Amino acid sequence: MSKEIINRVAKSNLITINLEDYYPQGQRTHLDIKDWLDQELVLKENEFREELKSFDWSQYKNHFVALHCSSNAIIPAWAYLLIQTHLHGIAKKVVVGSIETLESIIYDYTIENLDLDYCKNKPVIVKGCSDKMVPQNAYVKLVNKLQPIAKSIMYGEACSSVPLYKKRKEL
Repeated sequence: MSKEIINRVAKSNLITINLEDYYPQGQRTHLDIKDWLDQELVLKENEFREELKSFDWSQYKNHFVALHCSSNAIIPAWAYLLIQTHLHGIAKKVVVGSIETLESIIYDYTIENLDLDYCKNKPVIVKGCSDKMVPQNAYVKLVNKLQPIAKSIMYGEACSSVPLYKKRKEL
């Protein structure tokens, strides 16, 4: 008397969302502006502007660019804005900060524009492990967007998930 093994996960209406599937394609670039400073410490406006004018910006075509300064220089806000004017129409996205900040901002935009209507009143599992860099903020943003519409939200894998949220039954 053998019993048939039934895959209840496959038969359930459980929806799995893997943020890695929404990873925007494009090279990530960390652009350190210290090389455009006098002795890597002082921003001299005229020299800085000349450096930016003569720089080959085309190398950042379709890149996601994170601007930062690794030296202890005090950088005026307009300096980053000026760099943005040179990258406009070349880079896909420009931010001030680390690659992690860049990834967080990219995912913020991606999740904001996700149509999650197919998750309405359904149990959802947010897949946790990924091969690509998915920032923690992306998971927080996704759960925030799912909570008003999903029946329940779990984190991990279907075989070993952590319950996060369950919609209360209406009376």
